[in-house]
Amino acid sequence: MPIYVYKAITRSGRKVKGELDLPNIDMAYTVLQRKGYSNIKVKLKPKDLLEGTFLEGKVKDRDKVVFSRQFATMISAGVPIIQALQVLCEQTENRKFRRILYEVKNDVEGGSSLYEAMKKHPDVFDELYVNMINAGEAGGVLDTVLQRLAEYIEKAANLKSKVKGAMIYPSVVSFVAIAVVTIILVFVIPTFEKLFEEAGSALPALTQMVINLSHWVKNNILYMFLTAIGLFVLYKILYKFDKTRILLDSMKLKLPLFGNLLKKVAIARFSRTLSTMISSGVPILQSLEIVAKTSGNKVLELGILEVKKGVAEGQPIAQPLEDVGIFPPLVIHMVSIGEASGALDTMLAKVADFYDEEVEIAVETLMSLIEPVMIVFLGVVVGGLVISMYLPIFKLAGAITS
Repeated sequence: MPIYVYKAITRSGRKVKGELDLPNIDMAYTVLQRKGYSNIKVKLKPKDLLEGTFLEGKVKDRDKVVFSRQFATMISAGVPIIQALQVLCEQTENRKFRRILYEVKNDVEGGSSLYEAMKKHPDVFDELYVNMINAGEAGGVLDTVLQRLAEYIEKAANLKSKVKGAMIYPSVVSFVAIAVVTIILVFVIPTFEKLFEEAGSALPALTQMVINLSHWVKNNILYMFLTAIGLFVLYKILYKFDKTRILLDSMKLKLPLFGNLLKKVAIARFSRTLSTMISSGVPILQSLEIVAKTSGNKVLELGILEVKKGVAEGQPIAQPLEDVGIFPPLVIHMVSIGEASGALDTMLAKVADFYDEEVEIAVETLMSLIEPVMIVFLGVVVGGLVISMYLPIFKLAGAITS
């Protein structure tokens, strides 16, 4: 259906504007008049050329955090959902998010529940978000659920940024090191080689080895570049198949230095997500299903699905958690206490907080280990190349002085 934009004045004299998703402009006027609006102006919304393209941008976690907090505040203050969505639409700066919020508002105005309206936009409102909204609407605690969602997204984003920070530093340093060494081998070494050829003296073994390496890199640099791209594409393709993805994700968890960090991140995400969903009234089996999908690791996903299967058969959740052999004793012990005391969500939140701190410590430790290793590596490689080029010069200088 076409979308119409309107401007009008309410009975109280307040100016309003918004969008309506209706079959024709006459119906738009009728709907607005029934609301008691006056001085109504309606026109067909012009087509946004960026809509649906990557140029429209993407909805960031920060956008969803702000939206959830403001929405929760307005709902708790007694503002009707449609009016609250209208206000949020008008003040949202993100182009894509504003468009989606208008579509959600129009669907709610048309009789859909908030859950149904949000479910149409899975790229912005994932399964976790819409299921918690559904539970909040059913239990009449939508404002509380929205506040929990804001806190969850914020903490999840902080956790993600810590891991990115740990991964970006060695990646950038490695890229710079490879770039510097490549430039030296391709452009600098050939210049020295010409000088050595003119001198006509025999070259030291180290210098000759570096010159041979320079020839090989110059002759094969295109193949090296294409091989790197090919390996990246192959990894992406293999990651789409369950069997190879299980193997790759299992290898990730066993990586030296990084494997332990990734496991702690996965456990923190699992605990935080399950805690948030249970405290919001989402059934345990449905919560485990969603937590498995959002785990980010296929090995962990299969483990959580096994836990779900055990719970469905009547086992307490701590038992299948122990059986899958992925979760550490601390998690199992805390979950067992939470089940026995009826405070599973609280205990899971404590586990998540603990592993958030563990991730922070692990990141700091990793950075402290990587930094000197990278510095030594750069020093040895670049220093070795420089020394290899100066050895013939020292040899020639010695021959002249003697």
